[in-house]
Amino acid sequence: MAQQNRDATKSQASSRILEGEYSQALKKRVAEVIAAFAGFDHTRAPGIPYISAWSRNDNIIWYEFAGREFTGLFNCGVEELAGAFRTAVVDHRVFHSTEVEAGIQETVLTRQELASIRSGLRAEVAQSGMVEAVYRVALPGGSHIWLKDRARVETYEEDALSLSLGYLTDVTNEMVHKDLLEKIGYFDHLTNLPNRMIMERSLELKIAELSRGHIRDFTFLIMDLDKFKNVNDTYGHQAGDYVLAATAEVMTMGKRREDEIGRFGGEEFYGIALGGIEIGRDFAERLRQRVEATPFVFDLQKIDVTVSIGLVAASEVEKPTMEKLLARADKRLYRAKEGGRNRVVWED
Repeated sequence: MAQQNRDATKSQASSRILEGEYSQALKKRVAEVIAAFAGFDHTRAPGIPYISAWSRNDNIIWYEFAGREFTGLFNCGVEELAGAFRTAVVDHRVFHSTEVEAGIQETVLTRQELASIRSGLRAEVAQSGMVEAVYRVALPGGSHIWLKDRARVETYEEDALSLSLGYLTDVTNEMVHKDLLEKIGYFDHLTNLPNRMIMERSLELKIAELSRGHIRDFTFLIMDLDKFKNVNDTYGHQAGDYVLAATAEVMTMGKRREDEIGRFGGEEFYGIALGGIEIGRDFAERLRQRVEATPFVFDLQKIDVTVSIGLVAASEVEKPTMEKLLARADKRLYRAKEGGRNRVVWED
């Protein structure tokens, strides 16, 4: 059995680095990671480990190791894998973190676009030390799958070479579901935010998680742009659409990864944050301050925009339901309006 495992590992690995003219430090590192990844791969746990490498001198990428499922997808050996995978990628989605609290922005690159900037992407990930992307891949039989790639990138200056040590996971179900939601209109076309249907589903799930003890608490926010009718009346409806879309972007940049923001309807937005009323209050105040501080300019005209926010923690409500949370948050939003607007209210 041990001999079989060694033979299987050899079939999954290339000898390009281990038998090439590279530094001992690089060879040692590659040998250590191959042994670790091969052991993981033999467990048949979800996830496909791999080691890829590329040289800055010739910009050629290859795989030093690939999980058996990876080579099996393309019915090829590890030596042919880089070419087969590159040809099969239909689009490549890169995720960029813009600020500590800004969450993740998605950039979609088609196969043609990817081909023209591939060397630049490699330089970028070598500098950042991290890969995080999703690939839509065409398989030989005509079907498609989505593979999420997360990897650590190490650079060896002596060898003018970078290693990507990572794993792929099949996220086909999640990505197909995401695309379906976009196609059937669960996202607002003006703001690109989830709409009220998604809010209702999210609240149902959060209430269920709370009742089962899976989460301790969550807060729900209703946000309304102040005097929005005046924007439409003064600057026109195109300006109003601009303000809605720009506000959505500003607020999205102000949320944590685990927070949710969507369009409730009209000039109203909603938010959901994991945590109690203090977490929700900080979230709401951060959004309010960001909107107030942002210069909104349409057709060379500056438009002053502020937002009033009412919020409620689920733990405040006995046997919470979506209707109860909406009613409590809406009541507090009304108090924010009556209190002078551009404020957050979290108490009755």
